[in-house]
Amino acid sequence: MRAVGYQKSLPIDNQAALVDIDLPAPEPKGRDLKVEIRAVSVNPIDTKVRKRAGAEPPAWKVLGFDAAGVVTAAGPEVTRFKPGDAVFYAGAIGRQGTNSQFHLVDERIVGNKPRSLSFAEAAALPLTAITAWEMLFDRLDIRKGVPGAAPAVVIVGGAGGVGSIAVQLARQLTPLTVIATASRPETRAWVQQLGAQHVVDHAQPLAAQVKALGIGAPGFVFSTTNTDAHLAELAELMAPQGRFGLIDDPQAFNINAFKGKSSSVHWESMFTRSSFQTPDMGAQGALLDEVARLVDAGTIRTTLAEKFGVINAANLKRAHALIESGRSKGKIVLEGFA
Repeated sequence: MRAVGYQKSLPIDNQAALVDIDLPAPEPKGRDLKVEIRAVSVNPIDTKVRKRAGAEPPAWKVLGFDAAGVVTAAGPEVTRFKPGDAVFYAGAIGRQGTNSQFHLVDERIVGNKPRSLSFAEAAALPLTAITAWEMLFDRLDIRKGVPGAAPAVVIVGGAGGVGSIAVQLARQLTPLTVIATASRPETRAWVQQLGAQHVVDHAQPLAAQVKALGIGAPGFVFSTTNTDAHLAELAELMAPQGRFGLIDDPQAFNINAFKGKSSSVHWESMFTRSSFQTPDMGAQGALLDEVARLVDAGTIRTTLAEKFGVINAANLKRAHALIESGRSKGKIVLEGFA
């Protein structure tokens, strides 16, 4: 089968950073589905793994988490899907990735593809939807208010992949006021189209901008990127007893900034359930089915922003480079194998 892989962690402009290869097609066992990949999207985690983890030759490491495709075979313990079903999912970090013609994935973390979306549109959603949903509703518990706080959530990096779906979920599924950060005209317009009522510039101090909105101190903050650059400002703008969540990897994190306000701090990794085989691992499949329902009902929409062509090394390198530049918005999708 055709795939894109690498062996050594290299800068994305290196010819060997990602390579077109041929690999044997995998066969499902246990609760695995064998999925024919129709479309994938690229996430910051793809670039992070590429930079820190290689493979021992002659083995190849295949990246890719988000995917949409069709089930072609199922392991003997599978109960939820059958060959021919159209699915979407975000995979597991400890397994080979979705940048291949065929891929194995545990059925518990798979959802039925939204009927109203193409494979490309669907592939943009799973990883970011799971991350945003788990952070907003499981970690921050934004449906439970903070006493005395403004019923508002600040989403740092609102135009990114996770921010783009978090803005929609918070706006459509809660009464909270959504304050997103964006610094360029095109990203400000993007988050407003997704439903943010207010947009503040993360290239400028955030606390004064949020205070100037006149709505009070927000009870919730969700930082998707550059947390270390904004940490002091975010701690300042939050209401006492507020809840703060982050998903990135700050080099340093001063927890003391949150102590005086008794703020809680929450981390989110959508790979936790699959990596540790938690008893509630199947919640991610159910979550994706709910996302599909919301999409088909017109409540939320795909965050696909750009199509980069077919799934090959050259196009994936372009996608990695754009993500590493910090100037992408929404999701980058690749579709099919030439």
